[in-house]
Amino acid sequence: MIYLDSNATTQVHPEVIEAMLPYFTEHWHNPSSGYEAGKAIKSAVETAREQVAELIGAKTSEIVFTGCGTESNNMALKSLARLVGRKNSKILTSVIEHSAVLRPIEAMTAVGFEAERIGTDEDGRLCIDELSEKIDSSKPGFASVMWANNESGVIQPMAQVCEISKNAGWTVHTDAIQAVGKIPVRVDKIPVDFLSISGHKFHAPKGVGALFIREGVNFEPMIRGGGQESGRRSGTENVPYIVGFGKAASIMKSALDRDNHAGITGLRDDFEKQLSDSIDNIYFNGSREHRTGNVAHVSFEGCTADALLPLLDSAGLQCSAGSACMTGKSQPSHVQKAMGFSDERAFSSLRISLSMFTTKAEIDQAAGIIRDAVRTVR
Repeated sequence: MIYLDSNATTQVHPEVIEAMLPYFTEHWHNPSSGYEAGKAIKSAVETAREQVAELIGAKTSEIVFTGCGTESNNMALKSLARLVGRKNSKILTSVIEHSAVLRPIEAMTAVGFEAERIGTDEDGRLCIDELSEKIDSSKPGFASVMWANNESGVIQPMAQVCEISKNAGWTVHTDAIQAVGKIPVRVDKIPVDFLSISGHKFHAPKGVGALFIREGVNFEPMIRGGGQESGRRSGTENVPYIVGFGKAASIMKSALDRDNHAGITGLRDDFEKQLSDSIDNIYFNGSREHRTGNVAHVSFEGCTADALLPLLDSAGLQCSAGSACMTGKSQPSHVQKAMGFSDERAFSSLRISLSMFTTKAEIDQAAGIIRDAVRTVR
């Protein structure tokens, strides 16, 4: 089986599993315990915090462990909503956000918050001029813009988002779940205030994430209790998963420092060339310049993803039509509609997403499987 759906989830790295195993067996104590065994567990959690912080250029104290990226997004957004208040405030986000951002903000508008969405151009990049027009320095508010899109892989202009928002006195949150570990994401260079991370997008297990909270930024906890995570997210820490998360962050930092995942990008480019050489009337979607190196987003004229995917699966290729959270939904992707695609083009799209475990042989075989499936459907 060839797995090319790494934006949905990634294989847990063998070194991550190895790092986690002792914390299911001999090192099982509560990290809040006062005896030496508990202190040793606490030290392992803090080591993982350092590893995650180093991956994004943060201070260790700015990392809060969570249960997933969705929780991280909700923590940041709901804290910001409480702090700006629902009267005479404003929220801006992009039209291409993940549902883990769109749904909480929709809930805020239902109780009286003013919120607007910013469009994108045909390449899937945020319309900066529209952001400048809609931001309102006379009101307290915040902007939430994803760093890289989960379907297209298109990277957003976060430096400009921060500059415009900060000039208006606003706070900035970014859902960086599809960016961290895949491209350099540095909070010491781009001054976002909140940044969401999910471990299973870069070879850590599902069920662990983090929220970066910039030092000095006000924060209202969503989960209160025993005061873990410096009171910002109470609940006994999921130690084995946090340790694995830290190990995965360390592996990703080494890969980015070494060659910025050049091998993955090279395979993706080779894959796209094979498709374009063997299949007529296909379209590669999203910015060619501003995108993560692991994603190819492709539309096939005269086909639908619903018709292609069962053929691909039966031939041993696993990929998707877009976000895993939208699987089985009948409506066209809101991301592709925002880019100006017709329903026909949106329904004909596949997202191919690679990882550090993808091989050249798999790419070659996958290109042939897709070519044959397209010919069959047409």
